[in-house]
Amino acid sequence: MSLPLVSIVIPSYKTAHFEACLKSALGQSYPNIEILVSDNCPTEAIKDMCAKYTGHLIYQRNSALREQNVLTALFAAKGQLIKPLFDDDILHPFCIERMVATMNMDPEIQLVFSSSQVINVDNERTELRRPYQASGSMTARDMQRSMVLGMRNFVGEFSTIMFRRERLWEIGRHLFRYHQHDCTLGLADVAAYFNLARDGKVFYIDEELSYFRHDQRLESNSNINSNPNFGYCFSDYIDLLIESCDIGLVAPEELVVMQPTVDDVAARLSGIFPMVARSQQRFHNVLAAQRAAAEGTAS
Repeated sequence: MSLPLVSIVIPSYKTAHFEACLKSALGQSYPNIEILVSDNCPTEAIKDMCAKYTGHLIYQRNSALREQNVLTALFAAKGQLIKPLFDDDILHPFCIERMVATMNMDPEIQLVFSSSQVINVDNERTELRRPYQASGSMTARDMQRSMVLGMRNFVGEFSTIMFRRERLWEIGRHLFRYHQHDCTLGLADVAAYFNLARDGKVFYIDEELSYFRHDQRLESNSNINSNPNFGYCFSDYIDLLIESCDIGLVAPEELVVMQPTVDDVAARLSGIFPMVARSQQRFHNVLAAQRAAAEGTAS
């Protein structure tokens, strides 16, 4: 069996659970790995923790913040396959081994993800994320349509995926932009999945291979109290729906069917997140343009 080099990429800032995260990368059963830590912590804490370990670990200091730290770290990877891991998440010891075996099955597989477990600051399991009841593949087109029409991210966070380095370099620095919409402030992960999987296959492994740490006591982009851009996590679903229609992945009539859902989301959230109202207005503008074009054709 082929053993391609896998880069486990850890963009790091938070220190509280970093060492547990790092140990889960170092403890992988798969032998051919490099662990790249990209550190933009304001203190020396992460550097000091990395200094205690040798072997596959590559440490780099990075002044870039947030998404730029993520991008810089990903593009520094040398492996044929890339496994992102955020600084407070944890990998199952067999995670890399299972995902590489899946990638080796079919060169058309561009993205692999798995079942995952949500844990809190005390490492207690709080939620099993198991979108399907069996392992299997789907086309990138089917994944995207399911996400935008269902307005859901069933893949999960970056720590649950693996992808091919070659595809990343094809995309370039616009990993978090889908078509004409920039998702950097909101659904950056979803836009990345669409880009990484494009024209290929996606494979779901029905095994619990990663642990996503989520707790309202933590400073995290997934926590509404610590992320001023949290509303984009809702508005971006509307914008991704519009973009998917613009490129022909979603039919105009399907966009019309989605109007009650979009309006319901806006009715519930626009008072809290003004960006949702703006995206709703863009959605209605597109519907109006489609109606006008249809009427013009009919006349």
